[in-house]
This record gives sequence, structure tokens and C-alpha cells, in this order.
Amino acid sequence: MFAKAFRVRSNTAMKGSDRRKLRADVMTAFPSLGTSQVSELIPGKEELNIVKLYSCRGNAVTVYVSGGNPILFELEKNLYPTVYTLWSYPDLLPTFTTWPPVLEKMVGGADLMLPGLVVPPAGLPEVQKGDLCAIALVGNRAPVAIGVAAISTAEMLTAGLKGRGFSVLHTYQDHLWQSGHKSSPPFIAPLTLDAPELSEEKGSVQSDSTLQGVMRGLTLEGEEEEETEKSPQICGMESPSEASDDPTDSRTHQEKMDELLLQCFLHALKCRVKKADLPLLTSTLLGSHMFSCCPKGQQLDIKKSSYKKLSKFLQQMQQEQILQVKELSKGVESIVSVDWKHPRITSFIMPEPFQTSQEDDREQPYHPPDIKPLYCVPANMTLLFQESGHKKGSTLEGSEVRSVIIDYAKKNDLVDAYNKNLVKLDPVLCDCLLEKNEQHSIMKLPWDNLLARCFEKLQPAYQMTFPRQEPIVKKGKICPIDISLAQRSYNKKVTVVRNLEVYGLDPCSVAAILQQRCQASTTVAPVPGAKDSLQVQIQGNQIHHLGWLLIEEYQLPRKYIEGLEKAPKPGKKK
Repeated sequence: MFAKAFRVRSNTAMKGSDRRKLRADVMTAFPSLGTSQVSELIPGKEELNIVKLYSCRGNAVTVYVSGGNPILFELEKNLYPTVYTLWSYPDLLPTFTTWPPVLEKMVGGADLMLPGLVVPPAGLPEVQKGDLCAIALVGNRAPVAIGVAAISTAEMLTAGLKGRGFSVLHTYQDHLWQSGHKSSPPFIAPLTLDAPELSEEKGSVQSDSTLQGVMRGLTLEGEEEEETEKSPQICGMESPSEASDDPTDSRTHQEKMDELLLQCFLHALKCRVKKADLPLLTSTLLGSHMFSCCPKGQQLDIKKSSYKKLSKFLQQMQQEQILQVKELSKGVESIVSVDWKHPRITSFIMPEPFQTSQEDDREQPYHPPDIKPLYCVPANMTLLFQESGHKKGSTLEGSEVRSVIIDYAKKNDLVDAYNKNLVKLDPVLCDCLLEKNEQHSIMKLPWDNLLARCFEKLQPAYQMTFPRQEPIVKKGKICPIDISLAQRSYNKKVTVVRNLEVYGLDPCSVAAILQQRCQASTTVAPVPGAKDSLQVQIQGNQIHHLGWLLIEEYQLPRKYIEGLEKAPKPGKKK
């Protein structure tokens, strides 16, 4: 229900009479809660708000917010607790257990299918069709989702745990959870073992093959898990191809990837990320810093770690108080602070290969490329340039083109004897420089007109040379950095920048700098219709900041930047 963003209709403070009514409704809906627990959940004096909203499906939902966290939501006159409430009262609802990979599918809006359930030794909780249930993950009793049972427990067992089991209403990490403090689930020890123990007894339901079969049977509504090769990793085992070459190393591939992930993270914070870089996009931390800290011969793959996602790993680091992550703009997380005095960072020792090349590891400051305009000889002008040793497709500088034309005119005695400023046109010059309707009317041309026509007929090209790199020659006109303004919803303006890669600029790094200097949200996304090009989008009209960054900081010539004239004009002095 809250897998996509919702629209808030109103947000008002709750009156005392409404609080009393809500307490009564909670005690009716959840009789297992005592009076003191209901009073704690719905306090009498602390701030309590009623938020009325429309879900992405158009449902009218009432959400009750206490202390900044949504604690209850009401749909069609039925009360439901949020995950924040269930973390304080984990036994409020009958709880079913599933595997961690299933959570990602439920967050995306899928219902929970019965093959994804883990049957504990004590059996499944007894529920009837339509009962409200909590869903937790293996090894932690803290609920991560709330759903309604599609069938009773008896029918689940009769069906052989196949088919749809629960209609999921709300999950950890959905948009309702994001409207609160975004805290992670606490660890609540299971009352019983959530997963059957592995056994070597013949015919046991707790056998390794059965457990793998359950993992392969994870199915959500409308989709099946086809990647069966991931099952051994989920079960905490290595696949044969990922087995360690060292027979004395008993760690699994997943544990090794967790260690490599932590190593690259600490290395990046200790050596690459600086206070001036904050706030730093989490994607930039990974792409521009952590990947480059990976030791030679190894490959960092977060999907093969126990975290599966960078956001989950950073949540763990945030719980250890190493850093703080905030969503400065919708859907874009940034690192806003780092505790560089944290024992994890101060005690981290860089691997040997990096200790000997710290100077090489430091990011080199940006130097603009040297751009030189060139001219390419087309097929229809080959005769004019072949006497100088140039053929079709040859590239020349402007001075070389002038020398070729002057030498050609002098060798063929085309300079007018009475007026040295005029050049007589022979058949080659006529075919190369004149239009068809001009060939019988124009016999001579001034030098400046002759050269101008020649440059117009030649095809444009350019040579770009970056520091410590070989020159690159490309045909066509060089694409300037394009700065434009676009209108988004609610008449909000955004600044869009394209073609940064042409000049050797990393769009992610530029976005991070602009986010800090403009104090506005930035996003990096593919350019529509282009395969290998990215564009940076900044909230508001930030063209003056962009102009300063590109011209003053990066020293790029103004002629290679388009759109600077759209910068906001300063207000009139009163």
C-alpha cells in the first residue's frame, strides 16, 4: 500500500477527546494490550498528530503520528499498527517468519506467498482468513511487515504451503516508514528457532536438501525466483565455484565479502573522504571512493555480501555511530557527518599495497583539457589539398589550411598581377569553393573571402588533450556543456547540466560539490535517448553557482558553456 509515495491531504494536532476515543478503539482492536501500554502508546500530553493522506492506489488513509513516528494507520475503519509500534510490542500480533531476500520484494509491493514461509519447530501460528499478522525475518523477532492472512493456517497446511499467504499492507523501508525517523529494526531474540536445524538423518525434514528446496521455492505474487544459484549463499554456504583456494580458511564467501566491504569502507573514510566533501552522496562514496580502494585482484560485490545493498550496510555503520546518513532529497541518501575519531577508523591499518602508494591514491586536481579546433578534408576538396600531400579525411589546423591555399595559388600563378589582394579562380578552386550559379559569374576572389569560403567547405573537427594523456582527435563540432532550466511538478524549477563527460568531469563528483555549495538536492541520471551520457539535476535555478564552478574553479573557457545567460538576475536595490 505504501510501496510508492503518497499524497498528504492534511496534518492536524489531535485533541484530547480524540485521544480518548483512539485509546478506546485501540483497546477494542488489540485486547492483548493493557491500559498502561495503551496510555504509553497514545500519550496524554505529548504531541500527537492526525495525518490524512491518499495512497498511490487512491485509498483514503488516516495515520496517527506520535513523536515524529507513525504509530497507527486506519483504513476503511480498521486500525493497523506500524512497524514502529510492533518493535515496542512484538507480541501484539501472531508472527510468521520469512527469509531476508523476501523483504526486498515486499517493500516493492509484492504480497507474501506461502513458499516463502519458514515453519518453526513449534509449527505455524493459528490464524483465520482476514486476521491481521506480523511478518519477521529469520533470526530476529522484530516484525518487518504487517499483512492480512489470505487463508487460515489449516488451509495453508492443506495446500502444502503453496499459493498466496498474506496481503501485505505496510513494510519496513516503505514510504510510511520513511515518514518517521527511519530507524532500523531492533534485535529481538526469537522465542524458538526460526529455521530448522540441518541434520544428516535420512528422511528428516530438517535436511540440507529440504532447506535448499524451501529457498528455491521462494515465490512472490506474479514472479518467481529464477536465480537458484543464490540459494547456497542464503543458507550461509559457498557454491563450489566460490570455494576458498586456501584449505585452512574456513570462512564463507559471504563472510569474506563482508570483510572486504568493511575494509574498502574504512579505507575510503580514512584516506579519501574529507570534511569538505560532506554532504556526500552514498552512490558517490561507493563509485568514486570505495571501488578504488579495493585491493588489486579482488572485486567488491555488495550483492554477494550479507547486506545485499549499500543502504543496509550504511545503516549498520550508522548504528555503530561511525557516520550519519540522511535523505536530503526524495529517494537520494547522503552522508552528512563522519566521526573520524571513531575507534574503527583510527585503528584501521591500510593494506600493504596502498601504504606504498598513498600519493598515487590521492585524487588529482582537475585540469581542463587543451582543445584545438581542426578541419577535415571532405571528398569534394581532395583535389585542392592533394598537391600538399593531404588526402580525404586528413585533419589540419587553421594555419596549415592557410598555408595550403596560399601555396596552391602561388604555384599555379593565380595571384592577380595588377592587384595582389585578388586570386584568380582555376577549375579546381571553382569546383571546391563556388556554388553552381556562381561558377560563370565570379572569376576572382579577395584573399579573405577565398579563405573564408575554404574554411566553410571544410568539415569541422577538434583535438582534445588531457594532462598526461595522448591527444584525442574527433570529427564534428565539440559539444558544449549544456545548462538548461526545466519545470517540474508544482511549478518547481530545476537546473539540468549535460555533456560534462566530454570535458573529463565526473557527473557524480560535480553533483556532490553542487549539493554542498547550493544547499539543494541533486540527482544524477542517464540522458534521455543517450546510452553512455549522464546529466546532473539541481533543485532551483543554480546557473550562477554552475558558472562559477565551471569557469573559476575548473578554468573551462566560457565559449564551451551554453546557457549561462539564464542565470537569475540580482534583485533591484531599494
